[in-house]
Amino acid sequence: MNTPLPRATRILRNNPECDDTIALTYDDRLLRRKKLTSASGVSFLVDLAEVTSLNHGDAFELDSGKSVGVVAASEDLLRITGDLTRLAWHIGNRHTPCQILEDYLLIRSDHVLADMIGKLGGSVTPVSEPFRPEGGAYGHGRTFGHDHGSHDHVGHGHAQHKQASS
Repeated sequence: MNTPLPRATRILRNNPECDDTIALTYDDRLLRRKKLTSASGVSFLVDLAEVTSLNHGDAFELDSGKSVGVVAASEDLLRITGDLTRLAWHIGNRHTPCQILEDYLLIRSDHVLADMIGKLGGSVTPVSEPFRPEGGAYGHGRTFGHDHGSHDHVGHGHAQHKQASS
């Protein structure tokens, strides 16, 4: 007979004391419902009320009373040096997640962006390390794309947009 998996229905933010850990990439730290396995081999079911962005240092609270700490896993990134203000502007203009540090920027490995950074005078070095990019500017933990709200065409068509931008 199958034993039900322990369930995690609650996240403990900035929880330093944990019974176990799990290493998750940036993409894997965005979830709602998923079966995971901790570093010690304990499987559990994440069953959150809504899609949640997890940070390094957060923890899953299991219904067994145990907690499993989230560790940002190493992943393939690009370390960027140069005129960081200018380069960060161009990266942000593409809605690309970026980790900003004192002497360099980190983005996910992307040959198109690496080429752009090089053309802008920056240096790019492939690295493998944990990725903890900046959160969104409007109180969201992540940047998801370029959506500034509803854009239906009730009462007008595309022609009005062309006139407005002329």
